[in-house]
Amino acid sequence: MSRFLNVLRSWLVMVSVIAAGNTLQSFRDHGFLSEKLYTASPSLVNGLQARTFGVWTLLSSVIRCLCAIDIRNRTLDNACDFQCTTEHCRVLSAVAPGALAPRYMITCFFLLSNSLYYITLFTFFLALVHFLSEVFIYHTAALTIGVMAPLMVASFSIMGMLIGLQYLEVEALSQNKKKN
Repeated sequence: MSRFLNVLRSWLVMVSVIAAGNTLQSFRDHGFLSEKLYTASPSLVNGLQARTFGVWTLLSSVIRCLCAIDIRNRTLDNACDFQCTTEHCRVLSAVAPGALAPRYMITCFFLLSNSLYYITLFTFFLALVHFLSEVFIYHTAALTIGVMAPLMVASFSIMGMLIGLQYLEVEALSQNKKKN
């Protein structure tokens, strides 16, 4: 495994642990959210919203930790090589001809690739969009350090995971060459 992927895995574990801590704070005291994140509209923060935020953060934490543990996770048997996955896609497109075929091809590609990696990447996009929308659309959060920190973590994580995709592709290509 490349050095970059090891650093990325360590980063994901660190972010996951911090998110787990934020989850505990959200369940323990909803004032945490109104004091640190949603400072522009603290009256909108209540216990239910804080617990919902805590569950969302816990789910993101678990996904990120699982990705760090097994960064090459695949939904199908890892022994199934590219020709096998291509054949699966052909079967899916034959089952759903016409307008649905491209949808099934995209779904097939997503499921047969590093799904957990893409889901983890999506959690960072989701966090980035959430905090940006709270600041610029809903005006419930101000650009304080409490909001800037998750924005920076999400941005750096997205950038790191996009770079990590290149390393995963290079490793997959070199493994395929070794097989042949």
